[in-house]
Amino acid sequence: MENGHAKNLVAVIGSGNWGSVASRLIASNTAKLPSFHDEVRMWVFEEILPTGKKLSESINQANENCKYLPGIKLGANVIADPDLENAVKDANMLVFVTPHQFVEGICKKLVGKLRPGTEGISLIKGMEIAVEKFSEATIGYKKDKEVATRWAKLFTTPYFLVSVVEDIEGVELCGTLKNVVAIAAGLVDGLDMGNNTKAAIMRIGLREMRAFSKLLSPTVRDNTFFESCGVADLITTCLGGRNRRVAEAFARNGGKRSFDELEAEMLHGQKLQGVSTAKEVYEVLTYRGWQELFPLLSTVHEICIGQLPPTSIVEYSEHTPNLSIINGSNAYY
Repeated sequence: MENGHAKNLVAVIGSGNWGSVASRLIASNTAKLPSFHDEVRMWVFEEILPTGKKLSESINQANENCKYLPGIKLGANVIADPDLENAVKDANMLVFVTPHQFVEGICKKLVGKLRPGTEGISLIKGMEIAVEKFSEATIGYKKDKEVATRWAKLFTTPYFLVSVVEDIEGVELCGTLKNVVAIAAGLVDGLDMGNNTKAAIMRIGLREMRAFSKLLSPTVRDNTFFESCGVADLITTCLGGRNRRVAEAFARNGGKRSFDELEAEMLHGQKLQGVSTAKEVYEVLTYRGWQELFPLLSTVHEICIGQLPPTSIVEYSEHTPNLSIINGSNAYY
């Protein structure tokens, strides 16, 4: 107890490169903040390393994730745990850092296993934080700013600035849709089309991100796209993220090698987000009859599944979006 209040206990669900970075960041703060328990449990999807040792055992012995974040100490108060239920036991703050396609299955396993009132947050960010280079992030919240501020305190350091905005949907959609645009940017790189073309794709991508988000959720705020979760994360992901890198390789191979094959070869166990997200977005566009409104988002998916060649990433722009499909769409563009 601290001043009559129970201390917050944090569990991190995920142990890839960003999950390990997040655990390190959080643990450095929980060790200093009296309102938090020191220990941070990190759920590990168990793997057997080439040495024959279990990944969780290796992390706990070396205080380092030798597979996904080699050379970076996590902090003595980070405990790797391959048992999901045990990792979240008694925690009241859950940090989800797994590929989005795994979240539903994880949450189903947690039904009935959590403390009443447990809060959760999902993270998307880059590797530069691991080596303490200056960066920033955005937390979206709805109504309860006090809760959002507590989360911000958990993550904030002199080199990692965290802001809060009252727009959960906008922050989440920015974090999701940027990966689809990064696929487009990577295709442009793979086709050697140059910086001007890439900048144009990024601008059009941001425009479609904003329009899609506002049509899907009218409460989304324009200002959110000017936070770090918006234009800043989009630039970062389009310049150096894994989605951009694999898409570049896909284009250089003329689309003859699948994204699944390239992912397995290039990412060594990490997962792409852009390809699966593009499929999910395309399903929404098809269901609602919005394909003509979002030629870039639609084209990315069609390229990913081999329906169009990589060169179509710029050819799509010959088709002017039919903004009359939805009343008031011009306001979003």
